[in-house]
Amino acid sequence: MSDDDPGHMDPEAFLVAGRRALEWVAAYRAGVERHPVLSRAAPGELRDALPAEAPERGEAFETILEDLERLILPGITHWQSPGFFAYFPSNASEPSVLGELLSAGLGVQGMLWATSPACTELEAHVLDWLVGLLGLPAGFRSDGAGGGVIQDSASSAALCALVAARERATGGESNRRGCGGRLVAYASSQAHSSIEKAVRIAGLGSDNLRRIEVDERFAMRPEALRARLEADRAAGRVPCFVCATAGTTSSGAFDPIEPIAAVCRELGAWLHVDGAWAGAAAICPELRAPFAGLEGADSYCFNPHKWLLTNFDCTAFWVADRRALTAALSISPEYLRNRASDTGRVTDYRDWQVPLGRRFRALKLWLVLRHYGAERLRAMIRSHVALAAELAGWIGADPRFELAAPVSLGLVCFRHRGGDAVNQELMERLNAGGTAYLTHTRLENRLTLRFSIGQYRTRRGHVTAAWERVRAIAEDVAPA
Repeated sequence: MSDDDPGHMDPEAFLVAGRRALEWVAAYRAGVERHPVLSRAAPGELRDALPAEAPERGEAFETILEDLERLILPGITHWQSPGFFAYFPSNASEPSVLGELLSAGLGVQGMLWATSPACTELEAHVLDWLVGLLGLPAGFRSDGAGGGVIQDSASSAALCALVAARERATGGESNRRGCGGRLVAYASSQAHSSIEKAVRIAGLGSDNLRRIEVDERFAMRPEALRARLEADRAAGRVPCFVCATAGTTSSGAFDPIEPIAAVCRELGAWLHVDGAWAGAAAICPELRAPFAGLEGADSYCFNPHKWLLTNFDCTAFWVADRRALTAALSISPEYLRNRASDTGRVTDYRDWQVPLGRRFRALKLWLVLRHYGAERLRAMIRSHVALAAELAGWIGADPRFELAAPVSLGLVCFRHRGGDAVNQELMERLNAGGTAYLTHTRLENRLTLRFSIGQYRTRRGHVTAAWERVRAIAEDVAPA
C-alpha cells in the first residue's frame, strides 16, 4: 500500500463486500434455528481465541467474514430465533435492518435541525404517526405543546423525564445548586431497575425513591401512593416524580394510570408512564383498555425495538409539554449556534436527550411502518397474544403446574408446583437443550418462569414444542 492509498473501499469493492455481508446475514437468518438459542460459550472463550494485538496490516473482508462465522457466531445468543422466549423480544425485521444500513450509509449526525433537516423532521413525523396508530393523547403530537423524540432506550427516557420533573419541581434551581435531598420519586415495587438508576444519576439518591405496594395482580396501589406522597409533603419533602408501569418486566402488570394520574395532578408530581414492552400492543384497538388515563401523564415511552419489529435501539418518548424537557436539558455554547435554531421555528433534538450526538434512528422506523403497515403489525401482535392465551390453557390443564400471575398480552408467568429447585433445574435443562430459551423472575418470593411470546418468527409449532419439552423435563426432574 502506498502512502497516498489509505485502503478505503472503492465503490466496486464496497458493493462486492456489501453483497457478501447481506448474503451472510440472509443465510444466518434462514438457518437461525440450527443454532442453540442460548449461547454455550464459556467465559473468556472468545478473548482467548483473538490475537493479543490489533493487526498492523489490513485484512481481506472475506477473511474477516470467515472469522465472524468461526469466532463470533458461537458467542451469540440468538434473539432472532423463533425459540427465543426470554426477557422480552428484540425484533430486528429485515426492513429495519435495511433502514439501519441506509442510516449508516448516510452517516448523519442529527444533533441539530441544521445538521440534517430530514433527520429531525422525519423523526417528529413518524412519532406523530405513532400517536395516531396507538391511540395516544393528541397532546403528545408535535403540532401542539408536546412532542416526541426517539431515545436509545426506556432507561434514557426515564432519566430525561426525571430530570425534567426535577427542574419543574425546583423552578430550575436543582440544575444550578443540586437537589438538596428534599426531592422524592415514587414507583411500584415491580418497577424496572432503570428507575432507581435514573434516581441515582439525577442526584435524588436511592434513599429518596419510594417503592409503593402492589395488589394481588402486582399493580401499584393508588391509595398507597397517595399516602406516601402526603406523608412526604407533611415531612417537608417535595414529591416530584412518579413512574407508573404499563406492563412490568416480571409479570406484565399494568399500574392503574387514571387514579395514579389523579393523585399526581392533585399533589403536583410529574407522572411518567413506562410502556417499554407492552406499549406496542396499543396498535390493536381492543388491547388499549389498560392504557386508559395517558392524557394525565406528563411523559410516556415504549420501545418499537421490542414488539414493533424495529431493531435496537429505538425508544419512542413523548412529553405533554416540551418546554419542561428542553428547559432542563438545553445548553447552548456558541459553536452550536446557527440561524435556524435562533429563529425558534425548528426542533433541535439535542435538547431532548442526555448526549449531544444522535443517529438517524427514524429511518428504520419509517421503513418498518411503510413496509408492514398497521394491519400486518396488528396481525402479528394478535397472534402472539392468542398463543399466550393458548399456552396458559395448557398450563392450567396440567396439575403439576400453576400460573403465577394473570396472563398479560404475550407474557405467561408459571411455575412447577414442586418448588424453586425444581423450577430452576427445569429452566436450566430447557435452555441447555438449545431449542428454546426462558428466563425467570421472583413473584411472592417464589421462583417463577417467564414465557415471553413476541419474536416475530415464532409460530404455534414453536410454542407447542417448547411446552412439550417443559413437560418432558418435568417428568424427569419431578416424576409424579
